[in-house]
Amino acid sequence: MYQEIIISGLGGQGVLSMGQLLAYASIQEEKHVSWLPSYGAEQRGGSATCAIVISDEPVGSMIVSKPNSAIVLDNNAFDRLESKVASNGLLILNTSLINRKSTRTDIDVIEIDATKLASELGNQKIANMILLGAYIQKTNILKFDSITESLKKVLGPNKQNLLEINEKALQLGSDIVKIY
Repeated sequence: MYQEIIISGLGGQGVLSMGQLLAYASIQEEKHVSWLPSYGAEQRGGSATCAIVISDEPVGSMIVSKPNSAIVLDNNAFDRLESKVASNGLLILNTSLINRKSTRTDIDVIEIDATKLASELGNQKIANMILLGAYIQKTNILKFDSITESLKKVLGPNKQNLLEINEKALQLGSDIVKIY
């Protein structure tokens, strides 16, 4: 198994946290992983991207140029990444913030109104977890137990009160893909 994933959006949308979560869960499952964050100078509102490689074998390079999967949270990221996803790959879109449709016919595209659904759950900031839940369900790359256990680490001791709503968001994303 070898997966290259790019997650991209705006600073403050939890892009880097999603990547960390995948990395920690991969380590927990004793897989090889690399996590390479990239973000603009702005703390919120600038571009944020992370590349993750998950493999059963040692990872030779952290550079991801033709990802198997991309999780895209805004229009700018969509413009940059739609064409880069490998054929037979997966593109997951937050349609709350992307106003175009993919024209690719050689990849799976999952469209989720994640920001709207997150608001309905009570916190717009968990849109990222809805998208991540969809990714985990679609690819089966990691176990949900590993993701939820790693969530405790990513949230840290001061944000454990957010654990339940994040787990609900992950489950919602998973459930959406089950009926997609």
